[in-house]
Amino acid sequence: MGTRHMEMKKSFKFCIRSLLTPCSKQEFCQAFPNFTTAEQERLHRMFIQVITSLHGNVEDEFQSVCLETQVGTALDTVEQLVEEQALDRLFSDKTNVMDVAHDLSTMKKDQIQYLTKMLETAEEQNQCLRDRVELLKKERLDVSGMANAVERLRSGSVMYGMYNSNSLHNP
Repeated sequence: MGTRHMEMKKSFKFCIRSLLTPCSKQEFCQAFPNFTTAEQERLHRMFIQVITSLHGNVEDEFQSVCLETQVGTALDTVEQLVEEQALDRLFSDKTNVMDVAHDLSTMKKDQIQYLTKMLETAEEQNQCLRDRVELLKKERLDVSGMANAVERLRSGSVMYGMYNSNSLHNP
């Protein structure tokens, strides 16, 4: 694997890592103030698992596309041509270098389009996760609201039963 190929992989991993870096645990817990500490812990662990899985999936997909499109081979060939031309003092035909530069530029544009598409997909997945978390928050609030209503109904029934039984025994 050539230097250019390794640099491309390192750059991609750096970019994806900064894109999918999870927030701090404190920031995460602040986003869910109505949840108990135990629930916040479970949600945070689940969030970390999702981010980790997403990292792996994106990196695997990138590796797959690189292999499929033979990006590594192309970069290695470009690197070899550049080295050969640098060593050949008699090399005077600069048009070949321009062709290589044009081809490399085209390849980079294609890579940028692909990576942009992957980032958009990751952003959509992140939005889906956010929407899901919001839904879980709302469901939790709905359940706690129903529990309060049932408790009020029970206490009202008990109070009503006590009132009726007192009026029957006291003429």
